[in-house]
Amino acid sequence: MSVSNRRPAIDSSWKHRDGGRAGDGTLSGTVWGIERHVGSAASFHDRVVPASPRRVVWWFEVDRPAVALGSTQPADVVDVVKAERRGVEVVRRRSGGGAVWLDATSVTWVDVILPAADERWLDDVSRSAVWLGEIWAAVLSDLGVDGARVHEGRMERTEDSSLVCFAGRAPGEVLVDGRKVVGISQRRTRSAARFQCALLHTWDPDLLVEFLAVSGGERGPMIGRLAEVAAGIGPIPSTTVVAAFLAHLRAT
Repeated sequence: MSVSNRRPAIDSSWKHRDGGRAGDGTLSGTVWGIERHVGSAASFHDRVVPASPRRVVWWFEVDRPAVALGSTQPADVVDVVKAERRGVEVVRRRSGGGAVWLDATSVTWVDVILPAADERWLDDVSRSAVWLGEIWAAVLSDLGVDGARVHEGRMERTEDSSLVCFAGRAPGEVLVDGRKVVGISQRRTRSAARFQCALLHTWDPDLLVEFLAVSGGERGPMIGRLAEVAAGIGPIPSTTVVAAFLAHLRAT
């Protein structure tokens, strides 16, 4: 991947700890607002979309590492005892898919709240995230990452995708050189869709596999397979990523 030195600007002076009033840290824009939160992955996944939703981006920064399970994954896919001993949260998100590793530097995590009345809304779940993937592809281009492509085909599963999110491909997710860089999952209600987006800065499957309940003999081969399915864009600040993301959202 080729990364240039272009850096969009963002006002990073606003930030609040998890637990602030709804709307704290919100910036007004012509179309989209943004809230930046710092805290635990558990509290972020527990957030509820308001009954009368508006277009908003929730930008989350975790204050400790976490393994986030998909909504239907059994709890026993993780070695909870080891995670607790190492200070790693084990949380469950409300959207589907496999497990995701979260920490302060590996991932930029944003949730996009889209009201059901929005012109971007599609009833077809198999196509509903493609517009968002196109925005992420444009963001990557702005950041100097060449060759980003939105996956528009059917869900693609692999040997490890039921366990690890980045091992599979869903419509709307973004690939570079055939490797997933942006993962997107979603939860829909009658009033809104909550798209949960994770952009990789680094991809080190060892970090996640260390806490999965797999045998020692399976661990090495799994890490080898996972090393080939995803990639990170490097140490571009999340503030820069979010600035570019908001610019493209507000331009559409």
